[in-house]
Amino acid sequence: MGNRGMEELIPLVNKLQDAFSSIGQSCHLDLPQIAVVGGQSAGKSSVLENFVGRDFLPRGSGIVTRRPLILQLIFSKTEYAEFLHCKSKKFTDFDEVRQEIEAETDRVTGTNKGISPVPINLRVYSPHVLNLTLIDLPGITKVPVGDQPPDIEYQIKDMILQFISRESSLILAVTPANMDLANSDALKLAKEVDPQGLRTIGVITKLDLMDEGTDARDVLENKLLPLRRGYIGVVNRSQKDIEGKKDIRAALAAERKFFLSHPAYRHMADRMGTPHLQKTLNQQLTNHIRESLPALRSKLQSQLLSLEKEVEEYKNFRPDDPTRKTKALLQMVQQFGVDFEKRIEGSGDQVDTLELSGGARINRIFHERFPFELVKMEFDEKDLRREISYAIKNIHGVRTGLFTPDLAFEAIVKKQVVKLKEPCLKCVDLVIQELINTVRQCTSKLSSYPRLREETERIVTTYIREREGRTKDQILLLIDIEQSYINTNHEDFIGFANAQQRSTQLNKKRAIPNQVIRRGWLTINNISLMKGGSKEYWFVLTAESLSWYKDEEEKEKKYMLPLDNLKIRDVEKGFMSNKHVFAIFNTEQRNVYKDLRQIELACDSQEDVDSWKASFLRAGVYPEKDQAENEDGAQENTFSMDPQLERQVETIRNLVDSYVAIINKSIRDLMPKTIMHLMINNTKAFIHHELLAYLYSSADQSSLMEESADQAQRRDDMLRMYHALKEALNIIGDISTSTVSTPVPPPVDDTWLQSTSSHSPTPQRRPVSSVHPPGRPPAVRGPTPGPPLIPVPVGVAGSFSAPPIPSRPGPQNVFANNDPFSAPPQIPSRPARIPPGIPPGVPRRPPPSAPARPFF
Repeated sequence: MGNRGMEELIPLVNKLQDAFSSIGQSCHLDLPQIAVVGGQSAGKSSVLENFVGRDFLPRGSGIVTRRPLILQLIFSKTEYAEFLHCKSKKFTDFDEVRQEIEAETDRVTGTNKGISPVPINLRVYSPHVLNLTLIDLPGITKVPVGDQPPDIEYQIKDMILQFISRESSLILAVTPANMDLANSDALKLAKEVDPQGLRTIGVITKLDLMDEGTDARDVLENKLLPLRRGYIGVVNRSQKDIEGKKDIRAALAAERKFFLSHPAYRHMADRMGTPHLQKTLNQQLTNHIRESLPALRSKLQSQLLSLEKEVEEYKNFRPDDPTRKTKALLQMVQQFGVDFEKRIEGSGDQVDTLELSGGARINRIFHERFPFELVKMEFDEKDLRREISYAIKNIHGVRTGLFTPDLAFEAIVKKQVVKLKEPCLKCVDLVIQELINTVRQCTSKLSSYPRLREETERIVTTYIREREGRTKDQILLLIDIEQSYINTNHEDFIGFANAQQRSTQLNKKRAIPNQVIRRGWLTINNISLMKGGSKEYWFVLTAESLSWYKDEEEKEKKYMLPLDNLKIRDVEKGFMSNKHVFAIFNTEQRNVYKDLRQIELACDSQEDVDSWKASFLRAGVYPEKDQAENEDGAQENTFSMDPQLERQVETIRNLVDSYVAIINKSIRDLMPKTIMHLMINNTKAFIHHELLAYLYSSADQSSLMEESADQAQRRDDMLRMYHALKEALNIIGDISTSTVSTPVPPPVDDTWLQSTSSHSPTPQRRPVSSVHPPGRPPAVRGPTPGPPLIPVPVGVAGSFSAPPIPSRPGPQNVFANNDPFSAPPQIPSRPARIPPGIPPGVPRRPPPSAPARPFF
C-alpha cells in the first residue's frame, strides 16, 4: 500500500471495534466499515464465504441472517475463528462456527424468524484472506413469514439504514444479475443515503444463471446505472454445489474459467471475480479509512480527554497494595468532607443549573418556607376577639371591671407563643431531611466501594439524628424563655396609650408601595375553553397589586388586581393535570377577575407553589383559615358586647398583635442561627475531624475498601479502552500523509450515451462496437452479410470509449506475458467495418434519442 502504517489501519479499526463493543456505548465513534446490503437470496452470504474460503454462514429458505454479523477478516498464517461473546474459545471447525451463529441468533431473537439490531462479532484468521471488515445485514424482504411481525419490512429497512447512513460506512450493494437493476432494493437504499454514489460499490451475482443470449456487460461496464466506484461481477456456488459440498477453491477456479471463456466478459476478466472484489474492497476500505483519519483522530483525542478524567480516579487504587488502600480511603473521606461543605456553603465549580440543592434549599427553608409556616398559624380575628373577651370576663369574675386587665394580655400572648412550637419543629425536620439528601449525594462518588459508602452514610446520618434532638431541645427552650417573661418595655412594643388610639384598619401595614416582590411565569388555570382556555402569563407581584402581562418584556399588560381583601387557598390538582395549583379569592365574595370569584394559578412543582405563597405573604396576602367552628360558635357570637368591654378587647387585641410580631421577628432571626450552630456546623466539623476515626472503628480497612464486582469490571474496561485509544492515536500518528493510495474514481462520463444509442441499454441487449483496435487503420470494405450495423455519426467514433468485442484470436506471438494469473491481454478482433457512403439525396437516419438518466 505504501507503508506499514497503512497496512495496519484495518486491524486497528477492528481492535477499536472490539474494544467499544465489549465496553458498550461509552465511546461513540463511527468506525469505517463495509455494510453488505441486498435482497433475500441475492448471494450476500455466498460472497462472504468465498472471501473466507469456508462454509460457515447459516443457510436455508426465507430470512436466514436475522442479526447483523460484523465479520473481521485478518490475514494470518493459521486458520481459526473467534467470537467476541466467547473470546476464550478458538473455532477451527467452521461447521461449529455456523452452529454458534445460529445459537447466538436464536438466543436474542428466538426461533420465530424475528430480527434484532444487536450485532454478532466474528473474527476469522486465515492465510487466504485480506484484511477486511464487513457487516452482513439481513436481506430485504417484502412479506412477513411465520411468526414475523407485520412490519418486518420496515424493521429490516430501519436496521439497514442505521448502518449505511453513517458517512464512515462503505455500502456493498449486492444485486443478482437475473433481476432488473432498476428494481434493485440494495441500490434504492444506497441512493437514499448516498445520492452522489461516493460510498457505494456494486456487486452483480448469479451471472451464470442469466437467460441464454443475455448478459450483464452494460451493467459491469458501468453504462446502465453508473456508480462512482463501479460494479464487480462474481459467480457463486449454486445450491446444488453447496449441498454437494463443492470446495470453494474449486468454485473460485470455475468462476475464473467462466469469466475467461464467456465472450461478453473475457475482455474484463481481470476486473471480475471474488479475488478481485476482495482486493478492491481491501484497497477501498483502506483508502476510505485514510480519508477518515482527520475526523477519526479528532474524535479519538476528544474521547481520550474525557476518559483521562475518569481514569485518573483509578490511578489512586490498586487492589493488592495496602498502602494504596489507605491513601485512597484518606483521599475519599477528605473529598467527601470538601464536597459536603461546598454543597452547604455554595461553590462556583460544578454548579447545578437544573434545581436547588444543599445550602440553597436550606436557605429557602429558612427564609421562605419557615415564615410561611409562621403565617399559616396566624390567629383568626373573630376567635381572637372572643378569647380576649372571655379572658377579661373571667379575670373580673362577678365584678364589672373598670380598667383593662394586664393578666388577660399575658394569658393571650402565652397561648400564641405556644403555637410557635409546631412550625419551628417542622423547620428542623425539613433541614434534617435536606442534610441527609446532601450526604447521599456526596457519597455517590464512593459507589466504587459499597461498604465504605454504606458505613459513611450510616455514621453521618446517625450523628445528624443525634444533633436533631439537641437542636429541638434548644428551640423549645427558646420558646419557653419567651413564655417565661413578657417584656412590655421592649422598644418595639406599642404600649397601652398607643394601643387605645390604634384602629383595626391600620392593623396590618403594607410593604413599601410599588416595591416589586416577585416576577415569574404562572398559568391561569380556570379560564373556560370558550374564552381561550388555560394560558400562561408573566406575573409581577408588588406590595400593592398583582399584575400580569403577555410576556416578560412587560409591555402589554393584561390586568392589574389590587391586593386588598385577597386571600390564598389550596386547590387540588386536576386528574389529567401535572401542574400544582393554588387560588386567590376576595374575602368579600366579589369577583376577582372578570366573572371569576377566584383565579387558579398553576406552577410546575409544589416548591414553586410554596415559594409564590411565601411571596404573597410578604405582600400581606394570607392563607385562608378553616371556618369549621364558625357555625358552632355562631350563637355565642351573637351576643352584643357593651361599649366598655369592646374598647378593652380592642386595646388588648392591639397589644397582643404588637407583642406577637416582636416574638415572631425574634424567632425568625434565632431559628436559622440555632440550626446552623447546633446542627450544620457541628456536622461539618464531625465529618472533617471524627468521621475517619469512626470508619476505622466500625470495620477493618480491607473490608471497607472492597470494590464492587461491577466497579472492578468497569475499571478494567475503562483502562482497556483508554489504552486502546492511546494505541490507536499512536498508530494514526505514524501514518505518513504522503501514502500512495487510489483516489475515489471521478464522476462517470455518460455524455457518449446521448449520441450513440437510441434506447436505454439493458442487460439483455447491447450495441455492437464500432471502434477499431488501437494502432491499426480501419479497413474499408464493402457490406458483408450479417445483422445491420448501427451507423456511427461523424466525429463520434474517436470519442467512443466502449471496450471492443473479442473475436477470432490472432497469432499467439502477440502475448508478451505467459503468466496465467496476470491480467489477460487484449485479444485482437477483426478490423471494424465502415458501411459504404450514403448516396447524395438519400435522407439520413435521425440521431438516436437520449438514454435514461444515470443512477447516480
